Amino acid sequence: MNSRLYQILLATVAIVFCYACAKQSSPMGGPKDEEPPQLIESNPPDQSLNIKPENITLEFDEFIKTDNPTRNIIITPSLEKDKMEILAVKNTLRIKLNQELEDSTTYVFNFQKSIQDISESNPATNLKLVFSTGDMIDSLKFSGNLAYVFPQKSSEIKDVLVGLYRVEDDTMNVFTDPPYYISQADSAGRFEITNIKAGEYRAYAFYDGNNTSKAEFKSERYGFITDTIRITKNISGVHFKLFRGDLSDFKINRSSSIGNNYDIVLSKEPSNLHVEHPDLGTKLFYRIEEKQIRLFHNDLRNDSTQIKLVATDSVGFKIDTTLYAAFMESERKAQTLQASLDNNKEFITSIKTKITFNKPITEVNYDSLYIQYDSASFIEIEPEYLSFKDSSRRTELYFDIPIIDSLNSNNFNFIAADSSFVDIEQEYNSTALKTSFKRLIEDDLADEISGKILTEELPIMVQLITTDGYVVKEVYLTEDTTYSFKKVKAGEYELRAIIDRNGNRQWDQGNYLEKRQPEPVYYYFDEENKTRKILLRGRWTRQDLNIEKSPESGLDKPNNSLIDSLDINSKPKETM
Repeated sequence: MNSRLYQILLATVAIVFCYACAKQSSPMGGPKDEEPPQLIESNPPDQSLNIKPENITLEFDEFIKTDNPTRNIIITPSLEKDKMEILAVKNTLRIKLNQELEDSTTYVFNFQKSIQDISESNPATNLKLVFSTGDMIDSLKFSGNLAYVFPQKSSEIKDVLVGLYRVEDDTMNVFTDPPYYISQADSAGRFEITNIKAGEYRAYAFYDGNNTSKAEFKSERYGFITDTIRITKNISGVHFKLFRGDLSDFKINRSSSIGNNYDIVLSKEPSNLHVEHPDLGTKLFYRIEEKQIRLFHNDLRNDSTQIKLVATDSVGFKIDTTLYAAFMESERKAQTLQASLDNNKEFITSIKTKITFNKPITEVNYDSLYIQYDSASFIEIEPEYLSFKDSSRRTELYFDIPIIDSLNSNNFNFIAADSSFVDIEQEYNSTALKTSFKRLIEDDLADEISGKILTEELPIMVQLITTDGYVVKEVYLTEDTTYSFKKVKAGEYELRAIIDRNGNRQWDQGNYLEKRQPEPVYYYFDEENKTRKILLRGRWTRQDLNIEKSPESGLDKPNNSLIDSLDINSKPKETM
């Protein structure tokens, strides 16, 4: 090898060696690092008094990195995280606060899983830094658990925060500002806020999917304690039930003539709607599609008529108004009649289904409605088998067609030929509706399930639901808390009881502004197997499937002496 080539080779080896030494990386080989980073020291030290640091540093026994520190580091009382600078350099975490701290206040930095080692992302565990700007460390605690009113698909609780707001901050609430004290619930729904200063607070829990430390009432579930909480000693046994309650204004956005009809567009979908007019159900009909109400009149043209409208939304806000609806002559083409069949495809003694239309139906041609059970055998569908859920809407047509036991078939085809239905605008269904039904045999049915709802409150809606939430059977209890469901298809189910406190036969959400909690929903829970699921097999009878009460949002009874009732009329209304 000549000297020139030898010099080039030495230079190349030197460059590679220097690059390898300079590059920060995990060592090759050896056992996997399973140890989390250990804190060596912090500045300020934990439990420090009478300090107002501008910077915080934490030194660890190995190189570290951060995982979304703005979200994962919980600071109480809350600071403006967007002003802070958080940086991991080698084995040190540096935090520049860039804001003033309050006097005589205990601050807690809960790092959760935000600090990890570089090699295997092992998070530092149980890492907190506590210090006070005064001469004492506040030590009061507020703890409990939370759950959703209607359980989510995943049993794990994620991204749910619990917050305390000082009563003296009248204009601050869970929808407008971050809490003064805050904590994140664990995957089982347990939470604890520590180092609280004695005082009066309002308490909330909320899902914070967008990391704003505030609840979005249109899209995120939340819960609240109705009364002011006076914290003078540790409080445990706190419960939150999270629900979705849209507190935006409920109003009429616009109303106008559309073709021959009249449209009313609301700001959100109504939960209940009442229309008053002398022609309602005879000449005047309406349909609802989400936020839109369309009025149809089959002979009033080039004129207006007075109509009373009362609508209530899901949180109880009400529209009560009278308007003049104009039905004008128009050459605009009528909307095509559309129809869809219910998904239920099984029956025991009678075929029960419904057809949903996009417009009110005024005529049914029974000659083209029938059930076929073999190539040449048919069952005629009689008028008494049909009913409309609401005669003033006529958009949901229910069928209850008895099938005699002697028919030697378990498969039946429902057929509604084209032109079977005529709507208020004289449009026909242009295509046939067809679906098949299967008769369940006795061996595929559980004989009965029964039990009690362990509460004294009535009325109660008891529902047997599939694991994906479809209501299979329902009973409404008004005199006794004992329920029974007979002849149920084998499979997995859940049982729930809705306490219908206002007697309207539906579940009602809470209203934060009115300090009204949602109606309670209790689920059957199998303590032995730790599941809500109920397995039913053919010919089974299951008794004593009792549904126990679960806590509503509030405190356990031993803590009631710590609650002062909040007179909402004595304070300014909380701004949204």
